[in-house]
Amino acid sequence: MEMNKRDGAAKIPGTNERETELQLKYIEDCASLIRQKYPSGMTYFIQNEGCQMNNLQTETVAGMIRDMGCTPADSEENADVVIFNTCTVRENANQKIYGRLGRLKSVKRSHPDMKIVLFGCMMQEEHVVKKIRQSYRFVDLVFGTHNMHKFPELFLHSLHSDSQIIDIWTDSDQIIEGLPVDRKYSFKTGVNIMFGCNNFCSYCIVPYVRGREKSREPQAILREIEDLAAHGVTEVMLLGQNVNSYGKTLETPVTFASLLREVEKIDGIKRIRFMTSHPKDLSDELIDVMSHSTKICHHLHLPMQSGSSRILKLMNRHYDKEKYLNLVSKIRTAVPDISLTTDIIVGFPSETEEDFRETLEVVEKSNFDTAFTFIYSKRTGTPAARMEDQVPEDVVKERFGRLLNLVQEKGRENSSRFTGTVQEVLVEEENREQGLLTGRTEYNLLVHFPGDKSLIGSYVKVRMDECKGFYYFGSIPEEN
Repeated sequence: MEMNKRDGAAKIPGTNERETELQLKYIEDCASLIRQKYPSGMTYFIQNEGCQMNNLQTETVAGMIRDMGCTPADSEENADVVIFNTCTVRENANQKIYGRLGRLKSVKRSHPDMKIVLFGCMMQEEHVVKKIRQSYRFVDLVFGTHNMHKFPELFLHSLHSDSQIIDIWTDSDQIIEGLPVDRKYSFKTGVNIMFGCNNFCSYCIVPYVRGREKSREPQAILREIEDLAAHGVTEVMLLGQNVNSYGKTLETPVTFASLLREVEKIDGIKRIRFMTSHPKDLSDELIDVMSHSTKICHHLHLPMQSGSSRILKLMNRHYDKEKYLNLVSKIRTAVPDISLTTDIIVGFPSETEEDFRETLEVVEKSNFDTAFTFIYSKRTGTPAARMEDQVPEDVVKERFGRLLNLVQEKGRENSSRFTGTVQEVLVEEENREQGLLTGRTEYNLLVHFPGDKSLIGSYVKVRMDECKGFYYFGSIPEEN
């Protein structure tokens, strides 16, 4: 069954509360039907791929199905409902989903009542949906990024039907508040402050699958964070494809820096993080707010992508090598202990050895704590995919190896500056090794240390004993 496609232009603004109430009613209807059809209970398995914004959407869908009365299964093979939140930033993410669906096909033959649900960025690509419709008829429900809030309504249709349901919206101007969430942690969480992207970097599929930028009203964001703090959350991460352009689409424009000032005033919030920051929009006002804040963590993820001004222009990044290095210098002057991390793409079309060496030079000068390195992935529908002079695979792999070696060497060197110091750590979970806990410093460094699980969710002083590159082994000082 093909549901009608919808777009933002046909929707009526200001209906958020009514839409939330409607979907909450559908959750109740699903719960009632599930009790009838599954007297022993329905189980679900949900898998997330991709970015922090995907994580948050996965937690929302998990909250919805939890409120339908479903309980988590230990594996997808043992679940009555299997849900995949998909990512399409790189081609291998798509292939991973197809592989998992292939394995589930035989499982569903022996478990015909199993429901398989796909949603997220990958589903916004027409060729993907066409392939699912033709080759994966056993998938029950498909929806995208713009109507994720419709999951209860769509799932109810699926429970009543044996036909495949596909409902993809091309856009939406709605921001739906107040849906249930099943958070992984009770003491830290992400908060969406905006959706979509207007940057159109030439290699990136995100603006095509996430749509144009739209910011949430600051009052709604602050109200949500106040509620989270009242329920024990002490660390929030403000999320957007480009948080530095937050507020530009609001009727009364607001800067991201001014939003941060208001978040800092909320009682109970101890740490504030944010990502992702686009270098072209990082303002002096934001740097000033970070330098004077007592709650904003001294960690900044600032994607560079390339050190070559020529390649950056082809990427449509709107800054060059010199501007990026000047920005790094300005940030380090204002916040001397800042932990800087970045993203780097190797093998962008027409990248020469000289271009690549400029990337290595910026890595040398910027002193990143960590750099997330990627081989360029050709994404159909982006301008870069149509560019000539694609770099040969063997050349890309050789350059990638050189970059990785440098990133690891510089990362170990920079991260080791904390050796012997005592840092405040938010304890997140038990480590796989018995008796060890894992936590994170304000600089976003992971630390593993001996301790009792009763410390999870609390802030403890930990001595940074041994740097292992991108993480530490530590211990709790006796005087803690």
